[in-house]
Amino acid sequence: MLAVIGCGNLNRCDDGVGVIIARRLMAIGFEPSRRIRVFDAGTNGMDVLFQARGARKLVIIDACASGAEPGAVFEAPGGALENHPTPSYTLHDFRWDHALYAGRRIWANDFPDDVTVFLIEAQTLGLGFELSAPVARAADIVTARISQLMEAYSASEPAP
Repeated sequence: MLAVIGCGNLNRCDDGVGVIIARRLMAIGFEPSRRIRVFDAGTNGMDVLFQARGARKLVIIDACASGAEPGAVFEAPGGALENHPTPSYTLHDFRWDHALYAGRRIWANDFPDDVTVFLIEAQTLGLGFELSAPVARAADIVTARISQLMEAYSASEPAP
C-alpha cells in the first residue's frame, strides 16, 4: 500500500499546504483500495504514526520554514528527517518526524522503509486561510508530482 499524508494547519496560511495537497489528491478520484490511501493528518503526528502502519511506501507533505525562497520544494528521504521525540506532556508536540522515528521502533517491518517527504518553503505562517502566491504555485507542482507517483504505484502493484 502507498500512504500519502498531508500535514499542517489550515488556519495558518502556508502551513496548511500539506493538508490542501492531500485534499486535492483525494478529489482526483483514485479509487480507494488497499493499494493507495490519502490522509489529512492536520497537525496530529499520532495520525501519521497510525496511518503509515502497514504501508509499503509513505509520502508526507508539509510546509517548512528553513529560510529558503518561499515556494521552494524539497523532496527528501524520510530517514534523513526522522527525529527522536523529546519528552512532553502534550501530544501536540509529537510531529510527523517523531512518528517516523517511533513507527520504525514500534512496528519494525510493519512500518514503511520507503518514505519520501515533500516540504514546501512557507512565506506566511500567520493567521489566515489563503496560501501565498509562491506556495500556491508550489502546491500545484507537488500535487502533480505526487499524482504521478500514485499513478505509477497503482500500475505497478498487483491487485489485492
